Amino acid sequence: MESGSKEAEVNNLEKQWSLDDFEIGKPLGKGKFGRVYLAREVKSKYVVALKVIFKEQIEKYRIHHQLRREMEIQTKLHHPNILRLYGWFHDSERIFLILEYAHGGELYGLLKKNGHLNEKQAATYIASLTQALAYCHGKCVIHRDIKPENLLLDHEGRLKIADFGWSVQSSSKRKTMCGTLDYLAPEMVENRDHDYAVDNWTLGVLCYEFLYGNPPFEAESQKDTFKRIVRVDLSFPLTPYVSAEAKNLISQLLMKDPSKRLSLQKIMQHPWIVKNADPKGMCSK
Repeated sequence: MESGSKEAEVNNLEKQWSLDDFEIGKPLGKGKFGRVYLAREVKSKYVVALKVIFKEQIEKYRIHHQLRREMEIQTKLHHPNILRLYGWFHDSERIFLILEYAHGGELYGLLKKNGHLNEKQAATYIASLTQALAYCHGKCVIHRDIKPENLLLDHEGRLKIADFGWSVQSSSKRKTMCGTLDYLAPEMVENRDHDYAVDNWTLGVLCYEFLYGNPPFEAESQKDTFKRIVRVDLSFPLTPYVSAEAKNLISQLLMKDPSKRLSLQKIMQHPWIVKNADPKGMCSK
């Protein structure tokens, strides 16, 4: 584990970084707009993830505003369950984001490998997410795209929210439809105004997916998925490993009326979380 002082060296946002400051290692992943590599800062030897985004792609997909907003938001967020963005730099063709390295990779990989999570794992991740979202909401940040692919695990298995591409910093209601199909709240599907409660809805979708292996409103087509979301067409498969308390929490989060969804504070107090979440697997500020 790298020392805090080394992290402090890397987390010097005033520094003018360049590619010469890093030793580049193996590729960690590939996205629509670029790639992520393991890297080590030459001076401090601190290990980071270097996200490389091609300017040509930014032009093609017109994501200047979105990328700038993501960088501005994530740089200011300092929470143990949120992946740190230490800084960025660019050359003629690429933009480089210097990110905290999450050794455990995507939670999506763990979910696909195991089929589903047990209640203790699921509750620990939901509690960690709830704490991180409470921190974000306290800073007027709505995430709007929480999904297993955007959740990483560190070397100790603790959860980190990684992608803030659809995030917005606002205290007023929003209209933009964004996020990922299976996780969209009804108000977003219906193009109604939305606020922080869209993140609470997504926690319900994720909790269901953690426990059952699939999102609750999955369907053959986008149109059918939208119909199921708007109707809140929720059913629980008969399985012996999902408790009534877990189903109760999910049902209280997947409410069509945003004002009736369980608050983040009440999620932490819910009997299923209290009984199953492992405090060692969670971070507290």
